[in-house]
Amino acid sequence: MGMRKIEHIGIAVRDLEAANDLYEKLLGEPPYKMEEVASEGVRTSFFRSGPNKIELLEATSADSPIARYLEKRGEGIHHIAFDVADIRAEMQRLKEAGFTILSEEPKRGADNKLVAFLHPKGTHGVLVELCQEIS
Repeated sequence: MGMRKIEHIGIAVRDLEAANDLYEKLLGEPPYKMEEVASEGVRTSFFRSGPNKIELLEATSADSPIARYLEKRGEGIHHIAFDVADIRAEMQRLKEAGFTILSEEPKRGADNKLVAFLHPKGTHGVLVELCQEIS
C-alpha cells in the first residue's frame, strides 16, 4: 500500500485569523473548513489549491505541541501529511523499517482523519504525518 499522495502541508501560525486573511488573498478563496482539535490544543483551517490542501495550525494552549513549535522555531511549515489506506499497517511497516512513531495507536485528527506522526529526528528534520480517512 504505502503512502498514496501528499494529503496536506501543515503550517504553524501565531494568529489564525490573520493567516486566514493572508491565505485567502494568496489563494483567492476562503478556507473550506475550520476546526478545533481540543485533545491536541490546536485550531485549524483548511484551504484548497487545485488538488492540494494546506492546513493552518494555531495553538489554543501554551503547552500544546504547536505552541512549543512556535516558541522554538517560529511560524512556518510544521509538517507534511501523507494519505494512507491502512494507517495501522503503515505504522507497523514504518516501525519495522526503523522509523520512530510518536504514538502506539492512531489518534483522531482534524478533517475526519485518523493520524499518526513520525519523529522528525528520523526523517531529516521533517515531521511526517500519516492520515487515513475515517469511513
